[in-house]
Amino acid sequence: MRIRWTVVLLVVFAVSGLWAQEKKLQDPAESKELNEQAYARLLRTDLKTKKEAIIKEEMQLTAQQASAFWPIYRDYDVQQNKLIDQKLSVFQEYAQNFMSMTDQKADELAQKVIALDDQRLALRKKYYQLMKAALPTVLVVRFFHVESQIQSLMDLQIDSSLPIVEQATE
Repeated sequence: MRIRWTVVLLVVFAVSGLWAQEKKLQDPAESKELNEQAYARLLRTDLKTKKEAIIKEEMQLTAQQASAFWPIYRDYDVQQNKLIDQKLSVFQEYAQNFMSMTDQKADELAQKVIALDDQRLALRKKYYQLMKAALPTVLVVRFFHVESQIQSLMDLQIDSSLPIVEQATE
């Protein structure tokens, strides 16, 4: 239960800050640009710090376990951030095209997102094995459970900012 409230508060904080920023702007293009920048900053700074604090609190690692876990986690996080950057790029492309979206463009963007989701799953599988070799499996499963909750909320936060695609007018 503790993780849910911590993560929910984290997302409320992040979303409320972005919502407040959006309300102050009149120009949609400027608002969109600032929101994209804010999401990128949020994913890199505040959220990263809070995410590590949540993971540290939930994992309850001994000193020996922590010395094995954190280097693996940080490598995982670097790889995951690369995928997040690529997904944000696809979402930016989506936002740029949403009013004039064609079936071909929609399919292209969907295929990119599916490929990135496949890469995310492959990354999780790889690091599951690496962590399992260094830590008790129960702790590894705990990490991926916490990580999954945080990632789901981050995905929801990003997805909720996207406009609903319109069919192109011909």
